Amino acid sequence: MNTRQTSGNRSHAIAGFVTTVLLTSFVAATYGFGFYLFAQLVTDMRRDLGFDYTVVGTITAAGQLGFLLFALLGTWLSTRIGGGQVMIGSVALCGLCLVLLPVTDSIVLIAVLLTIMGGTAASVYVPLVEVVGRVIDFRHRGKVLGLVSSGTSYGVVVNSLLVPGFVQDDNWRGLWYSVGFGTLMVTSVAAVTFHRLGLFRREEDVAADTPDDTGAPGAGGAVKDDSARAGWRMVLVRWVVIVWTIKFLNGFACMPFQNYLSPYLREGLGFDIDFAARVWGTIGIIGMFAGFAVGWLSDRIGVRASLVMCYVLFFTSSVLLVLAPVGFLPMVSGVLFALAFYPIYGLVPAYVSKSASGAAATVIFGVTNVTQGVGGIVGNYTAGFLKNITGDFMWYYVVVAVVAVILGFLTLQLPREGSEESAIGKKTAPVGPRKEEAPSVR
Repeated sequence: MNTRQTSGNRSHAIAGFVTTVLLTSFVAATYGFGFYLFAQLVTDMRRDLGFDYTVVGTITAAGQLGFLLFALLGTWLSTRIGGGQVMIGSVALCGLCLVLLPVTDSIVLIAVLLTIMGGTAASVYVPLVEVVGRVIDFRHRGKVLGLVSSGTSYGVVVNSLLVPGFVQDDNWRGLWYSVGFGTLMVTSVAAVTFHRLGLFRREEDVAADTPDDTGAPGAGGAVKDDSARAGWRMVLVRWVVIVWTIKFLNGFACMPFQNYLSPYLREGLGFDIDFAARVWGTIGIIGMFAGFAVGWLSDRIGVRASLVMCYVLFFTSSVLLVLAPVGFLPMVSGVLFALAFYPIYGLVPAYVSKSASGAAATVIFGVTNVTQGVGGIVGNYTAGFLKNITGDFMWYYVVVAVVAVILGFLTLQLPREGSEESAIGKKTAPVGPRKEEAPSVR
């Protein structure tokens, strides 16, 4: 390998590392700050602003609605103006809302800002597979997307470190300002980085400018036509429908699992608040590393095998809460849940990234966010309904165990990622070194 090739490979590796860090910080900001910080500050904000828990419930529901709407909007925009622009715009909008929220005492305006932030959590995630597919080599996408999917944990941990100090000083507004300006600073760095890496150029435009094997310019017209058709007709194939179903069931089972875990432990099983808090703390700590670890494994044994492993862990976790919720076993259940939950949200986009490209990948993954959100709404309603008619959360965990089996079966129906059977979309040259020159990360 000559010096130029070595330099080009090193630059490409640095570009991949920097992009991974930025994408993880995007998820940490939009999910950790935009989605979950309000829950940690709601007691202090209620005391100062005087709203009740009916308002809290309304805001939470509005956040889910914002998530669904922005998932659709992000998909539409990404295929027209580019995934890089949508991603940077989403994080910038989240940072602006974080800064504006403490300025007002109007709960209506606060609710609007929180709804928008809930939406940016979806729209920043929609172009993820496109951006990763352009910057990260095929063999590393599992671990990268696994780490990015764990970004929520990092955001929540940052919240947990910052909240006590600001709350003790009765300065919840200062915390919103701090994370808001921090998010805007990261957005500025990311915008410059994306520009220098060419991520603000649409993928088909890059392909049009990339010489083919004969040295001739790329077939720009053909690629653009392919992009224009990379909508419903192009992606409505069997494995894509299976992926959408899997994401619906992920939302149906995984989201209520954690939402109702503490009430089930405390009200249904009689554990005290300290034990429930330890279970949650353990889930959060494991989540910081589980996504990357299982993503790394998926790059070696395959995404499908890793997903099946996660669903086995998820099944075992729910069975423990149904058949043996005594002693230390609920903690074991929490550990198994964390090992399955966080990687799942990186493995599905990893599968899409390794099987589809360009506008097709964006459309496929955009719809998965919608189906996941709908599944979460249906699942939370079902869990509450079963609690009302049976008087016990246990029966929902029975449903979760059954759904885990169905998810494992559906995963086995997927073709191997990257195979000819799963390939969708016209492959384009990744951001990285061409044969004749090595790029630089300026």
